[in-house]
Amino acid sequence: MPLDPIARIRRFNRAVTAEVGALDSSFLGRGRPLGSARVLWSIGPQGTDVADIRQYLRLDSGLMSRLLRGLEAEGLVSTEPAQGDRRRRIARLTDKGRAEKAEYDRLNDDLAAHMIARAPRNRDAILAAMDLIAVTLNSDRITLTIVDPENPGARACLAAYFQLLSEKIPGISATHVPDPDPEAYAYRAPNGAFLLALADGLPIACGALKTLSPGMGEVKRLWVDPAARGQGLARRMMTRLEDEARALGHTSLKLDTNENLPEAIALYRSDGWADAEPYTSFPATHWFAKTL
Repeated sequence: MPLDPIARIRRFNRAVTAEVGALDSSFLGRGRPLGSARVLWSIGPQGTDVADIRQYLRLDSGLMSRLLRGLEAEGLVSTEPAQGDRRRRIARLTDKGRAEKAEYDRLNDDLAAHMIARAPRNRDAILAAMDLIAVTLNSDRITLTIVDPENPGARACLAAYFQLLSEKIPGISATHVPDPDPEAYAYRAPNGAFLLALADGLPIACGALKTLSPGMGEVKRLWVDPAARGQGLARRMMTRLEDEARALGHTSLKLDTNENLPEAIALYRSDGWADAEPYTSFPATHWFAKTL
Protein backbone atom coordinates (compact mmCIF):
# COMPACT_ATOMS: atom_id res chain seq x y z
CA MET A 1 0.00 0.00 0.00
CA PRO A 2 1.48 3.40 -0.99
CA LEU A 3 2.44 5.78 1.78
CA ASP A 4 -0.09 8.48 2.56
CA PRO A 5 0.80 11.68 0.58
CA ILE A 6 0.21 13.90 3.63
CA ALA A 7 2.57 11.79 5.72
CA ARG A 8 5.21 11.97 3.00
CA ILE A 9 4.97 15.76 2.83
CA ARG A 10 5.26 16.04 6.61
CA ARG A 11 8.33 13.77 6.56
CA PHE A 12 9.86 16.01 3.91
CA ASN A 13 9.10 19.15 5.96
CA ARG A 14 10.74 17.63 9.04
CA ALA A 15 13.83 16.63 7.07
CA VAL A 16 14.25 20.10 5.55
CA THR A 17 13.75 22.03 8.78
CA ALA A 18 16.27 19.81 10.54
CA GLU A 19 18.80 19.97 7.69
CA VAL A 20 18.80 23.75 7.31
CA GLY A 21 18.66 24.45 11.04
CA ALA A 22 15.31 26.23 10.91
CA LEU A 23 14.68 25.43 14.60
CA ASP A 24 18.13 26.47 15.81
CA SER A 25 18.33 29.56 18.00
CA SER A 26 21.64 30.32 16.29
CA PHE A 27 21.18 29.74 12.54
CA LEU A 28 24.44 28.58 10.97
CA GLY A 29 26.17 29.45 14.24
CA ARG A 30 25.92 33.22 13.74
CA GLY A 31 24.05 33.98 16.97
CA ARG A 32 20.57 34.75 15.64
CA PRO A 33 17.58 32.65 14.47
CA LEU A 34 16.63 31.92 10.87
CA GLY A 35 14.01 34.68 10.75
CA SER A 36 16.55 37.42 11.48
CA ALA A 37 19.00 35.93 9.00
CA ARG A 38 16.36 35.87 6.25
CA VAL A 39 15.47 39.52 6.82
CA LEU A 40 19.16 40.46 6.68
CA TRP A 41 19.64 38.45 3.48
CA SER A 42 16.59 40.08 1.85
CA ILE A 43 18.03 43.60 1.98
CA GLY A 44 19.54 44.55 -1.37
CA PRO A 45 22.73 46.54 -2.01
CA GLN A 46 20.81 49.81 -2.48
CA GLY A 47 18.35 49.16 0.33
CA THR A 48 14.91 47.55 0.23
CA ASP A 49 11.44 48.72 1.15
CA VAL A 50 10.45 47.15 4.48
CA ALA A 51 6.99 46.37 3.09
CA ASP A 52 8.57 44.47 0.19
CA ILE A 53 10.70 42.40 2.59
CA ARG A 54 7.65 41.62 4.72
CA GLN A 55 5.64 40.55 1.66
CA TYR A 56 8.51 38.47 0.26
CA LEU A 57 9.02 36.62 3.55
CA ARG A 58 5.27 36.50 4.29
CA LEU A 59 5.72 37.96 7.78
CA ASP A 60 3.16 39.88 9.82
CA SER A 61 4.02 43.49 10.56
CA GLY A 62 4.63 42.88 14.28
CA LEU A 63 7.20 40.13 13.73
CA MET A 64 8.84 42.14 10.95
CA SER A 65 9.26 45.11 13.30
CA ARG A 66 10.78 42.97 16.04
CA LEU A 67 13.27 41.33 13.68
CA LEU A 68 14.33 44.68 12.25
CA ARG A 69 14.78 46.20 15.72
CA GLY A 70 17.02 43.29 16.66
CA LEU A 71 19.18 43.77 13.56
CA GLU A 72 19.36 47.52 14.18
CA ALA A 73 20.46 46.89 17.79
CA GLU A 74 23.32 44.76 16.45
CA GLY A 75 24.41 47.57 14.13
CA LEU A 76 23.71 45.49 11.02
CA VAL A 77 20.80 47.47 9.58
CA SER A 78 19.51 51.03 9.51
CA THR A 79 16.04 52.18 8.47
CA GLU A 80 14.92 55.55 7.18
CA PRO A 81 11.85 57.08 5.51
CA ALA A 82 11.67 56.71 1.75
CA GLN A 83 12.32 59.86 -0.26
CA GLY A 84 9.04 61.36 -1.34
CA ASP A 85 6.88 59.10 0.86
CA ARG A 86 7.58 59.17 4.59
CA ARG A 87 4.95 56.46 5.16
CA ARG A 88 7.35 53.94 3.62
CA ARG A 89 10.58 52.88 5.27
CA ILE A 90 13.76 51.66 3.57
CA ALA A 91 16.07 49.14 5.25
CA ARG A 92 19.77 49.44 4.43
CA LEU A 93 22.76 47.31 5.37
CA THR A 94 25.58 48.90 7.31
CA ASP A 95 29.17 47.93 6.54
CA LYS A 96 28.92 45.41 9.37
CA GLY A 97 25.64 44.14 7.92
CA ARG A 98 27.16 43.65 4.47
CA ALA A 99 29.99 41.63 5.98
CA GLU A 100 27.50 39.51 7.95
CA LYS A 101 25.37 38.89 4.85
CA ALA A 102 28.46 37.79 2.94
CA GLU A 103 29.28 35.34 5.72
CA TYR A 104 25.75 33.93 5.59
CA ASP A 105 26.13 33.48 1.82
CA ARG A 106 29.38 31.57 2.34
CA LEU A 107 27.91 29.31 5.01
CA ASN A 108 24.74 28.68 2.99
CA ASP A 109 26.82 27.78 -0.07
CA ASP A 110 28.82 25.33 2.04
CA LEU A 111 25.60 23.79 3.40
CA ALA A 112 24.15 23.38 -0.09
CA ALA A 113 27.37 21.80 -1.39
CA HIS A 114 27.39 19.39 1.55
CA MET A 115 23.80 18.34 0.86
CA ILE A 116 24.54 17.55 -2.78
CA ALA A 117 27.80 15.77 -1.94
CA ARG A 118 25.90 13.23 0.14
CA ALA A 119 24.22 11.77 -2.97
CA PRO A 120 26.58 12.23 -5.94
CA ARG A 121 24.86 9.59 -8.11
CA ASN A 122 21.48 11.26 -7.66
CA ARG A 123 22.66 14.87 -7.96
CA ASP A 124 20.62 15.82 -11.02
CA ALA A 125 17.50 14.03 -9.78
CA ILE A 126 17.73 15.76 -6.40
CA LEU A 127 18.22 19.18 -7.97
CA ALA A 128 15.30 18.58 -10.35
CA ALA A 129 13.10 17.60 -7.40
CA MET A 130 14.18 20.71 -5.48
CA ASP A 131 13.41 22.88 -8.51
CA LEU A 132 9.96 21.35 -8.85
CA ILE A 133 9.14 21.92 -5.18
CA ALA A 134 10.53 25.45 -5.04
CA VAL A 135 8.79 26.58 -8.22
CA THR A 136 5.50 24.99 -7.14
CA LEU A 137 5.62 26.72 -3.75
CA ASN A 138 6.47 30.02 -5.46
CA SER A 139 3.96 29.64 -8.31
CA ASP A 140 1.92 32.62 -7.10
CA ARG A 141 5.01 34.84 -7.11
CA ILE A 142 6.48 34.16 -10.55
CA THR A 143 7.35 37.45 -12.22
CA LEU A 144 7.85 38.31 -15.88
CA THR A 145 10.48 40.86 -16.83
CA ILE A 146 12.13 42.19 -19.97
CA VAL A 147 15.93 41.79 -19.91
CA ASP A 148 18.85 42.23 -22.24
CA PRO A 149 19.27 39.10 -24.38
CA GLU A 150 22.84 38.75 -23.14
CA ASN A 151 21.76 38.80 -19.50
CA PRO A 152 23.19 35.69 -17.72
CA GLY A 153 19.69 34.37 -17.05
CA ALA A 154 18.72 34.83 -20.69
CA ARG A 155 21.84 32.98 -21.84
CA ALA A 156 21.17 30.13 -19.40
CA CYS A 157 17.62 29.78 -20.71
CA LEU A 158 18.83 29.92 -24.30
CA ALA A 159 21.25 27.04 -23.61
CA ALA A 160 18.41 25.01 -22.06
CA TYR A 161 16.19 25.83 -25.05
CA PHE A 162 18.75 24.48 -27.53
CA GLN A 163 19.33 21.45 -25.32
CA LEU A 164 15.61 20.69 -25.52
CA LEU A 165 15.62 21.07 -29.31
CA SER A 166 18.60 18.72 -29.60
CA GLU A 167 16.75 16.09 -27.55
CA LYS A 168 13.50 16.39 -29.50
CA ILE A 169 14.51 17.18 -33.10
CA PRO A 170 16.86 14.97 -35.13
CA GLY A 171 19.60 16.96 -36.80
CA ILE A 172 20.00 19.63 -34.11
CA SER A 173 23.02 19.56 -31.81
CA ALA A 174 23.14 21.27 -28.42
CA THR A 175 26.88 21.76 -28.91
CA HIS A 176 26.15 24.54 -31.41
CA VAL A 177 24.46 26.93 -28.98
CA PRO A 178 25.32 30.48 -30.07
CA ASP A 179 27.07 32.17 -27.14
CA PRO A 180 27.21 35.11 -27.37
CA ASP A 181 24.03 35.17 -29.43
CA PRO A 182 24.69 36.72 -32.86
CA GLU A 183 21.01 37.69 -33.05
CA ALA A 184 20.96 39.49 -29.69
CA TYR A 185 20.47 42.86 -31.37
CA ALA A 186 17.14 41.65 -32.79
CA TYR A 187 15.72 41.11 -29.29
CA ARG A 188 16.51 44.59 -27.98
CA ALA A 189 14.26 47.63 -28.18
CA PRO A 190 13.23 49.09 -30.54
CA ASN A 191 13.61 45.92 -32.62
CA GLY A 192 12.22 43.41 -30.15
CA ALA A 193 12.26 42.13 -26.58
CA PHE A 194 13.59 39.23 -24.52
CA LEU A 195 11.27 38.03 -21.77
CA LEU A 196 12.29 36.07 -18.66
CA ALA A 197 10.12 34.43 -16.03
CA LEU A 198 11.68 34.44 -12.57
CA ALA A 199 10.85 32.36 -9.51
CA ASP A 200 12.52 33.81 -6.42
CA GLY A 201 15.08 35.49 -8.65
CA LEU A 202 16.04 32.43 -10.73
CA PRO A 203 15.03 32.11 -14.42
CA ILE A 204 12.49 29.40 -15.23
CA ALA A 205 11.23 30.41 -18.69
CA CYS A 206 12.04 32.64 -21.63
CA GLY A 207 10.58 33.91 -24.85
CA ALA A 208 11.69 36.43 -27.44
CA LEU A 209 10.19 38.84 -29.93
CA LYS A 210 11.79 40.29 -33.04
CA THR A 211 10.67 42.49 -35.91
CA LEU A 212 10.35 40.90 -39.36
CA SER A 213 9.03 43.97 -41.17
CA PRO A 214 7.10 47.13 -40.25
CA GLY A 215 4.03 46.00 -38.33
CA MET A 216 5.05 42.31 -38.40
CA GLY A 217 6.76 40.58 -35.49
CA GLU A 218 7.94 37.05 -34.79
CA VAL A 219 7.84 35.08 -31.54
CA LYS A 220 11.00 33.05 -30.95
CA ARG A 221 12.65 30.78 -28.38
CA LEU A 222 9.75 29.99 -26.09
CA TRP A 223 11.03 27.66 -23.36
CA VAL A 224 9.72 26.68 -19.92
CA ASP A 225 11.76 24.76 -17.34
CA PRO A 226 10.34 21.28 -16.65
CA ALA A 227 9.80 22.29 -13.02
CA ALA A 228 7.43 25.08 -14.11
CA ARG A 229 5.38 23.24 -16.72
CA GLY A 230 1.69 22.56 -16.25
CA GLN A 231 1.05 25.89 -14.49
CA GLY A 232 -0.05 27.94 -17.50
CA LEU A 233 3.25 29.80 -17.64
CA ALA A 234 3.81 29.31 -21.39
CA ARG A 235 0.42 30.85 -22.15
CA ARG A 236 1.18 33.69 -19.78
CA MET A 237 4.50 34.27 -21.55
CA MET A 238 2.78 34.33 -24.94
CA THR A 239 0.23 36.88 -23.71
CA ARG A 240 3.03 39.15 -22.46
CA LEU A 241 4.93 38.82 -25.74
CA GLU A 242 1.80 39.84 -27.63
CA ASP A 243 1.51 42.90 -25.38
CA GLU A 244 5.15 43.77 -26.10
CA ALA A 245 4.48 43.37 -29.82
CA ARG A 246 1.59 45.82 -29.67
CA ALA A 247 3.80 48.28 -27.79
CA LEU A 248 6.30 48.06 -30.67
CA GLY A 249 3.54 48.86 -33.16
CA HIS A 250 3.05 45.36 -34.56
CA THR A 251 -0.38 44.40 -35.83
CA SER A 252 0.40 40.75 -36.55
CA LEU A 253 2.79 38.00 -35.49
CA LYS A 254 4.34 34.87 -36.94
CA LEU A 255 6.15 31.90 -35.46
CA ASP A 256 7.47 28.52 -36.53
CA THR A 257 7.91 25.23 -34.71
CA ASN A 258 8.65 21.57 -35.29
CA GLU A 259 6.38 18.51 -35.42
CA ASN A 260 8.38 16.94 -32.59
CA LEU A 261 7.11 19.63 -30.22
CA PRO A 262 3.41 18.69 -30.03
CA GLU A 263 2.82 20.55 -26.76
CA ALA A 264 3.93 23.79 -28.40
CA ILE A 265 1.70 23.18 -31.41
CA ALA A 266 -1.28 22.49 -29.15
CA LEU A 267 -0.59 25.67 -27.17
CA TYR A 268 -0.48 27.88 -30.27
CA ARG A 269 -3.66 26.46 -31.76
CA SER A 270 -5.57 26.76 -28.49
CA ASP A 271 -4.30 30.33 -28.10
CA GLY A 272 -5.80 31.55 -31.37
CA TRP A 273 -2.88 31.08 -33.74
CA ALA A 274 -3.79 29.96 -37.27
CA ASP A 275 -1.78 27.71 -39.59
CA ALA A 276 0.20 29.79 -42.07
CA GLU A 277 2.31 29.40 -45.21
CA PRO A 278 5.95 28.38 -44.68
CA TYR A 279 8.33 31.29 -44.30
CA THR A 280 11.40 29.52 -42.82
CA SER A 281 13.27 26.29 -43.44
CA PHE A 282 14.67 23.48 -41.22
CA PRO A 283 14.01 22.74 -38.44
CA ALA A 284 10.53 24.25 -38.91
CA THR A 285 7.71 21.98 -40.05
CA HIS A 286 4.75 24.06 -38.85
CA TRP A 287 4.08 27.77 -39.25
CA PHE A 288 1.52 29.96 -37.50
CA ALA A 289 0.23 33.53 -37.67
CA LYS A 290 -1.93 35.73 -35.43
CA THR A 291 -3.57 39.12 -35.90
CA LEU A 292 -3.25 41.37 -32.88
